[in-house]
Amino acid sequence: MAHWTKFEKDTERETKTLVRWASGIEDENDQNFQLALKFAWSNFKFHNYLDVDSHKVTRSINGIYEKLMIHSDVTKAESWARLTDEFLNSPLMNVDGTKTDAHYSILSMMLLLAGPPTNTEYVERPRLKEAEVKDTFDWAKYLMEDEDLECGPYPDTPEWSEEESDEEDPQQPISREDSGIQVDRTPQEDQDNTNQALALTWTVGEPDARAWLEQHVVTPYWVTHASRFPHSLHLHSNLLNVWDQYLYNTDPLYLPEDKAFVTETQVIRETLWLLSGVKKLFIFQFHEGKVSVRNDVVVTHLTSSCLRSVLDDIAVYGQAVFRLQRFIDEVTGHSSEPGPPPPSSSSGSHCSSSSHSSCREPPFRTYQAFVWALYKYFSSFREELTTIEKQLIGKDETVTLSAVLVRLRPHLAQIRVLHKVFCTGVAEVPVDTTNVVRASHLLNTLYKAIIEYDSVGEASEHTVALLFSLWTETVRPYLEIVDEWIVHGQLFDPAREFIIQRNKDVPVNHRDFWYATYTLYSISEPVEGEDRMNDAGSGSSAGEQTSGAGGRQPTMVSFLKPVLKQIIMAGKSMQLLKNLDCKESVPADSASRDAERKSLYTLFLESVQSRLCRRDDSPLDAVTEQQATKRSLIKMQSIVVQHLQIDDIHDPLLAINFARLYLEQSDFHERFSGGEFIVDRSSQSVTCQSFELTLRSCLYPHIQRRYIQCCGNLMTTLKKDYKLLEYLQAMRNYFLLEAGDTMYDFYTAIFERVLEKESWQQLSFLNAQLQEAVGQRHPEDSSRLSIFLDTSEPARKKQPVHNLDVLTLSYKVPWPVDIVISSECQRIYNQVFLLLLQIKWAKYCLDTVRFSDLTSATQKAEGGVAGEGASAKEGINQQIHRMCLLRVKLMHFVNSLHNYIVTRILHSTGLEFQHQVQEAKDLDQLIKIHYRYLSTIHDRCLLREKVSFVKEAIMKVLNLVLIFSDRWQAGFGAWKIESIDKMESDFKNCHMFLVTILNKAVCRGSFPHLESLALSLMAGFEQC
Repeated sequence: MAHWTKFEKDTERETKTLVRWASGIEDENDQNFQLALKFAWSNFKFHNYLDVDSHKVTRSINGIYEKLMIHSDVTKAESWARLTDEFLNSPLMNVDGTKTDAHYSILSMMLLLAGPPTNTEYVERPRLKEAEVKDTFDWAKYLMEDEDLECGPYPDTPEWSEEESDEEDPQQPISREDSGIQVDRTPQEDQDNTNQALALTWTVGEPDARAWLEQHVVTPYWVTHASRFPHSLHLHSNLLNVWDQYLYNTDPLYLPEDKAFVTETQVIRETLWLLSGVKKLFIFQFHEGKVSVRNDVVVTHLTSSCLRSVLDDIAVYGQAVFRLQRFIDEVTGHSSEPGPPPPSSSSGSHCSSSSHSSCREPPFRTYQAFVWALYKYFSSFREELTTIEKQLIGKDETVTLSAVLVRLRPHLAQIRVLHKVFCTGVAEVPVDTTNVVRASHLLNTLYKAIIEYDSVGEASEHTVALLFSLWTETVRPYLEIVDEWIVHGQLFDPAREFIIQRNKDVPVNHRDFWYATYTLYSISEPVEGEDRMNDAGSGSSAGEQTSGAGGRQPTMVSFLKPVLKQIIMAGKSMQLLKNLDCKESVPADSASRDAERKSLYTLFLESVQSRLCRRDDSPLDAVTEQQATKRSLIKMQSIVVQHLQIDDIHDPLLAINFARLYLEQSDFHERFSGGEFIVDRSSQSVTCQSFELTLRSCLYPHIQRRYIQCCGNLMTTLKKDYKLLEYLQAMRNYFLLEAGDTMYDFYTAIFERVLEKESWQQLSFLNAQLQEAVGQRHPEDSSRLSIFLDTSEPARKKQPVHNLDVLTLSYKVPWPVDIVISSECQRIYNQVFLLLLQIKWAKYCLDTVRFSDLTSATQKAEGGVAGEGASAKEGINQQIHRMCLLRVKLMHFVNSLHNYIVTRILHSTGLEFQHQVQEAKDLDQLIKIHYRYLSTIHDRCLLREKVSFVKEAIMKVLNLVLIFSDRWQAGFGAWKIESIDKMESDFKNCHMFLVTILNKAVCRGSFPHLESLALSLMAGFEQC
């Protein structure tokens, strides 16, 4: 084996290792080991595989590069192209040359073994090249060991040739102040340090060092009396001199001034540095927050005025960059120069003063998100500036100031927009403004800016994209606060920047939690053509905090207006759910679900991305969509043409434009389809822009789904676990006397004592009767129901019918059901209860009157007047007849009133209420339904203050019934004929008054529910 090469020996060793690893045989002398070794060698030497195809491997490499570029993995694609190229151009061990079959074989094997390149995360690791080992052996000393050489008095001084000495210019030392980039100094400092520049000594063996420095070091143009740089003598390159000569010849008073000559390259670099945020420059000067241009800076190929006009425009953008960068530094806490406080009288420095004061306290999250968005934009902008500067340094192509400004024109327009948004949304906010107003104003400014530029169309497409990305970053804290509130029931807002604030004085288990727990803030802005938002209906805030002067209307964060009520309802519902002992809640399951759940902000971004991706479909889909759009446009145009013909307008171009405008809405078929269509000209819904449509389709549905889920869970919990419906039914049973048998036992016991002239206003007696009546049929409510006596105003009501007004029925409602059945609701229930009790009392008195009592009294009276003749007897019979007729009339009136209230009002309204309760989606809607139900029965029972005169007339009739019953029970001798006349007259007057009033109300149609009562009373009315 002595003739084997090193490669063959290495192959033998590796083959044995392969056989040993594959077969598990360690003994090389084993027969099986030798057979396996020979088999492997034969396959290595005499295989029948084809050689590698370099073209196929190259196509695979290019295909992977294109795939990575398509997937926007630019960094990975560049690394792949560079590394494969370096490998193909690097020599291999035991292989001569580059791009050989061995190179392509290795790449082919790696491609076959590799997985999909787009599914892996790759970060290129820096490779440290092994430093070449320098030969430190002193060969000169070794070779000249025996030589005797005289080195002179200075043996360390190197020998210089005469040519090198002549070429050097000792009058021009190389200064360390080479480029003005590494050392950030002002021109005045550079002027002072010029004389202190140290001369550098040259190293022997580096003859190209000076040439390299001359090519790469910037001439110190910022130094006073700097040397003129060489330039072309062409007329175009000396326009400044030509113009100065012209002025000198034409103007006898013209006096040339000292000028600082710079090249266009230097102007371009300082422009790039200015836009990068560098303050200490030569051409541009930064003083008291303003950027100005030096008056003495000139270039040879432009006039001073032309250069000044260009640089002044650049200075404006530089100042905008400085202000935005200063705001970024203040919010992030990296401001190195706090700067002096500006004068209060200066209006120009008001922007900076507000930004300074806004950061005296830790910035809130909305400002931090806004700054993060600005920082990301300026990072990409500085990358663009760095690319331009590299091209300028490389000198591969001509770079002019005009070309740079054209290239930066889109970025400069975006900076102008960002600066405008910053001034309006941040800098112009007063110093003593709260965080909620600052955050709301900033979000509203971005929102309105997007709507404004979006209305322009394709002309401002890039500006809208920039503002939308800025808005999506800035709105993130708001969406996170909303997500935390509607998912976990916690309104986490330590900086108090959200428009809804938690009142910590009201605990969750308080009865006023639903009404006084949260406060809705708003800011005052001039809004034109915008309806005032009615947030009082949400029942969520104890008050609305507004700031601003007259002529400004309160508004809030614009993008949350359509779903603000849903957010409030979902947040309060979730907080209430978290504090309830829900039987179905499992902490482990909820924790696992929360870990898998996506945040509201993530869902919003995914929806936006999917909406944008739908616009970039395949060409076939695009053609299909264009055809569908064309058909829709034709259909919509025909509809608009018909609509315009109503006003005798025949303009096909106007119809096409209106059709395109309506096509922006996805639901236009639903709005305008059908035989008859009506367009509300005052409505602005058909003019909403694509940004509002994006919010409507990408953000609002997620909030709506969460609102339905939270409120649905709360309603289910209250109905099942806390028996909300049972408590509502109990209130109707006892206060509205729907539990007739139970309440009959209670109030008849009171009425019997009244008829027997016994004392009944005893709290022990009333509660005992109530507990006895309720305990027999509803024992679960006996402990909750109680009655009280209120004798605070006994002198105000002297009529007998008002003796029952001292009663107050009370029902103990547990939390959280007392949110729906509040004390105010129980007060209305008590008013209806007292009215029903008074009607029941009058009806009971008439029902208990017996004709037998009156007959026995009549017989006694006839026996007493037997001797007086037939005329006296006839008078007694006539009085008894009149009493019986009056009893029938009174009974008809009371029964009509009783039937109206019990059947037409309480029963029918109760059925509607039960149906509405089953369809209630959230607790706030249920509260409104319950309160509307109570308000309805309160009004229809004529208890409203506005119709108090009607109630007084009814009370007079009821009081007349009690007087009539009392005299009936007293017997014939207890009343006179005059009293009968007065009772008949009073009843007739009240009856006539009520019939007249009710008929007028029914004829007007304002009170249709009174029709049955009016007809019933009309039937019993006696015409005079």
